[in-house]
Amino acid sequence: MSGPGQSDHPGVTAAALPAGDLDEPVPDRSPSVPSRRGTADPVKTLMHRHRELCERAVDPLEIAAGLEAHGVTDRTAARFRHRDVFSLAEEMYARVSRDTGTPPRHEAAAVPPMGLGPAALGLLPGALCTAAVAGVRLTEGRTRLTVAALGVLAVGLGLRAMLRHGPLSTGRRAPAGPHMPGTRAWTCLLLAYALLGDGLLGTAVTGGPDALPDGTAAGSWPLTTAPVLALALAAAPAVWTTHLFAVHARRRLTTSRGLEEFTASVRPLLLGTFGLFLCALTALTAACGAVLDEPAGYAQVLTLGALLLLARLLTVHGSTRAPAVALGAAATAETAAQAGVFAGRLPGCRLLATPADTLVAAWGPGGVQALACGAAALALLVHASRTLTRASAHARAEEQP
Repeated sequence: MSGPGQSDHPGVTAAALPAGDLDEPVPDRSPSVPSRRGTADPVKTLMHRHRELCERAVDPLEIAAGLEAHGVTDRTAARFRHRDVFSLAEEMYARVSRDTGTPPRHEAAAVPPMGLGPAALGLLPGALCTAAVAGVRLTEGRTRLTVAALGVLAVGLGLRAMLRHGPLSTGRRAPAGPHMPGTRAWTCLLLAYALLGDGLLGTAVTGGPDALPDGTAAGSWPLTTAPVLALALAAAPAVWTTHLFAVHARRRLTTSRGLEEFTASVRPLLLGTFGLFLCALTALTAACGAVLDEPAGYAQVLTLGALLLLARLLTVHGSTRAPAVALGAAATAETAAQAGVFAGRLPGCRLLATPADTLVAAWGPGGVQALACGAAALALLVHASRTLTRASAHARAEEQP
């Protein structure tokens, strides 16, 4: 749980805690309550099992977060004769300080601002996507297809570089769950749908398309570049808001007097930074729609942007399963809607196209993407409000370079 600037006392990760630490203390069968300093001292037994955690902790909340990460709840703390986890952690911290001479608590140093490198990498996807869109609009024929292919490759490399360094990187973090290899594929599929899906669905419900996309918004298979450009430009606000959330969450680790107090202070911080990102994305969407003279598609862009940000934020803080499930569900729903329209052209299968036809008639082609991504983003927001407000989620995060 040590924040940046506390390199003398590195944070304790969940991997540093030995397995099987949650064994209950030996029950007391005598009528009287045993002394804590006696042979049946349950706290001393717990301290022995978590010796490395206690010795490396720089404050009681770090011990509390480590215990919380291993499933110790207030109910479990009651078995050790404490009202909550933080009270138990305070005694463990005080006793190890007296017994082993652990250095006294250091006040958290000021968190350094985000460096120029991560900030520049946040601008890279937007800059590359802007160049690619300009190239597609200024060229024709096979040259346009070549420029489009090179643009997609360049933007992909820019996104990869951004996700490997800075606040959105997971390279220096210990994941809480298993690695989900499908996450990257689902993300690519969602972005591809944002570029090609609405145009294909809009023409499919009327019997098209008659040709492959030609890179323009006026073709038989229209290309919607404004939403993708807005999302690429929003990479910079995503980096900044993620860094802002991490900085203030770590500061609250040193000022909170308990796990419940920390949760209560971090939840509005999470919602505030999330709302700040959506405001920036809304402004970028409006600007891209006006400059490219295309429909802005606010519902599609905001829901997809919210889904991608929440998925990455959870992944950064160690939760990988929920983002993979949410991204996969949204991508599958979009693909199923497209497939249903084409399958409905087969004899006797018209019913398969009814859901997509109904959504397109009511909300337009963007209704499928807005509904799929919006539902997935809402589920992730509820999950994030429970997961990212736990001290153990931030205790796993090591210092950024």
